[in-house]
Amino acid sequence: MTEEFSFTLIATDGKARRGEVSMPLGAVRTPAFMPVGTAGTVKAMYMDQVRGVGADIILGNTYHLMLRPGAERVARLGGLHEFARWPRPILTDSGGFQVMSLSKLRKLTEHGVTFRSHIDGAAYEMTPERSIEIQGLLNSDIQMQLDECTALPAELKEIERAMELSLRWAERCKAAFGDQPGKAMFGIVQGGDNARLRARSAEALKAMNLKGYAVGGLAVGEPQAMMLEMLDVTCPILPSDKPRYLMGVGTPDDILKSVARGIDMFDCVMPTRAGRHGLAYTRRGKVNLRNARHADDHRPLDEESDCPACRDYSRAYLHHLVRSQEALGAMLLTWNNLAYYQKLMRDIRDAIEVQAFEARAAEISEGWARGDIPPL
Repeated sequence: MTEEFSFTLIATDGKARRGEVSMPLGAVRTPAFMPVGTAGTVKAMYMDQVRGVGADIILGNTYHLMLRPGAERVARLGGLHEFARWPRPILTDSGGFQVMSLSKLRKLTEHGVTFRSHIDGAAYEMTPERSIEIQGLLNSDIQMQLDECTALPAELKEIERAMELSLRWAERCKAAFGDQPGKAMFGIVQGGDNARLRARSAEALKAMNLKGYAVGGLAVGEPQAMMLEMLDVTCPILPSDKPRYLMGVGTPDDILKSVARGIDMFDCVMPTRAGRHGLAYTRRGKVNLRNARHADDHRPLDEESDCPACRDYSRAYLHHLVRSQEALGAMLLTWNNLAYYQKLMRDIRDAIEVQAFEARAAEISEGWARGDIPPL
């Protein structure tokens, strides 16, 4: 283990990158998918299972943990690693997206944003300094700047205003973060669906010489083609010796196409949320276990998988659990989905190392296109 935060680029294949983020609590192999542990739990999973499927790092959320159980309480109880029994790296989102999307009666100023909790209506203030303070109380290893995430579509003038505010907040977050050995603060590129604004944001953040950079404000309803276009603009500007994180993305296809453009880190609620709603991700694409065709199917989801949830339980049993709304159904399908996502990342990393990413990506996509095999 290292005492410093660092990023090592191990191999490249076109724009795809194989690297490693080193931190005191362990290394993160990239490209990496971070399971979302919004409130200190990856829903329907034990932390030992999360590590068992291959995750090196998880994500926690400043907004949700600030509301419940409270950042100061988590600090008194030893920090988020000890509280959640996850002794490896944790990245915390700044809470900006949730403040904008979930909270009530928001009032935004240069200083910060005041809002009322979506849970009980209690009043809060979030400033760049307070966001960093909360993330410090949680003791996360990678902390995100507070930004204003604008929903798309939006007027150009509004996108530019939010982007410029986010840059000023990034400077304040950097000052508040200071020098924390072994930890990092990432800036967030904003600019909506405008290439000029994305480039301006990326250049300004690059000049701040941060330890890592995220691309935010995508996967918020825009077409995939637009997201990829913004990555084509943004990634070449960001430093090649720093990790690049695409926030809130996404589907397996999103991940493949974003890795091809130089992204190193991902997070998304999709695999866990899908698992709780009866949807499984597999090498043959998505499988809806609510579908009646699975009711008498004795086959597993994938007989070749090394995940017990995918290999050892019949589709008929999984269908029964889902239709009966049994908690075990959500647990098994979430386990399957996170195992599939982590296997996808391993396949990507291995392919980049041997200069075979394009061919492997095509093979993976062809498997999804062939679809799930119906029972005989």
